[in-house]
Amino acid sequence: MSATARDARSLRHGRHWARRLALQALYQWDLAHSSPAELLGQFTEDENWPRVDAGYFQELVRGVIAQAAELDAQLVPCLDRPMEEVDPVERAVLRIAAYELRHRLDVPFRVVIEEAVNLAKKFGAEGGYRFVNGVLDRLARRLRPFETSGR
Repeated sequence: MSATARDARSLRHGRHWARRLALQALYQWDLAHSSPAELLGQFTEDENWPRVDAGYFQELVRGVIAQAAELDAQLVPCLDRPMEEVDPVERAVLRIAAYELRHRLDVPFRVVIEEAVNLAKKFGAEGGYRFVNGVLDRLARRLRPFETSGR
């Protein structure tokens, strides 16, 4: 494996772990309204922290918390129920993915959706990943029409 391929794989792996811990942090924020500083400090002590792309984790947590209302406003037209009725885990997954779709154009929309679906499968309610997939498919078409039109 070339150094470039190893670097790309390491980046993907670190971002996967960043999303995973960001999901846990944002779930906690949604339920307990912990401050971003508390969350960031707490999760740097997680046993999986060495695997995490720390900068990406911090960007996701801070970005989603700072823009939760805007992200929710973009998600609501894609939902089949009020945001308050969405399972808290799936709500956190959707917010992370919405943030990435809006602000991380370097991450292909398919990667954003695949990562979100995998998080929903691992941590969400049974079958919740289907809901996440459908919502994000609709959102990606709205936010990245040029990228999604060539599916």
